[in-house]
Amino acid sequence: MKIQFDVLRKSRELVAKELEGLSLDQIHKTPEGFKNNIAWNVAHLVVTQQLLHYKLSGLNCLCPDDLIEAHKKGTLPTKTFTEEEFKEVKELLIGLPDTLEEDFEAGIFENYNEYPTSTGFVLTSINTAIVFNNFHEGIHYGIIRAIKKLV
Repeated sequence: MKIQFDVLRKSRELVAKELEGLSLDQIHKTPEGFKNNIAWNVAHLVVTQQLLHYKLSGLNCLCPDDLIEAHKKGTLPTKTFTEEEFKEVKELLIGLPDTLEEDFEAGIFENYNEYPTSTGFVLTSINTAIVFNNFHEGIHYGIIRAIKKLV
């Protein structure tokens, strides 16, 4: 599983690099043809990882409930982050993969509630959820890159 944690960290580093030099206005702009913006996608990555790994394992998520409610699957951008708020989201983006690996190694993911994803994969364990989450992160990394070209 070590490679899966390395992939997650690398994915998040790449997302963070895409954010460099962008203004608050740019990260909140939703280009024509898109349903969301860069800020939403970044927060959505944080939230989805927490829901797929922690909530479906019956554990508490490590990000605020209001962030989850505003950025879970099926939501649209309604939140405009301040610089400080978005800095906190970026800190979660970068820091939570290490926490996930530590928690995985500590064996806290004892249970898992099976979850059929909208892409047709059925997650049956923390292991399948970690692999699927990396796939999900790649999708949103591509969306962030596409939006960045238009803002």
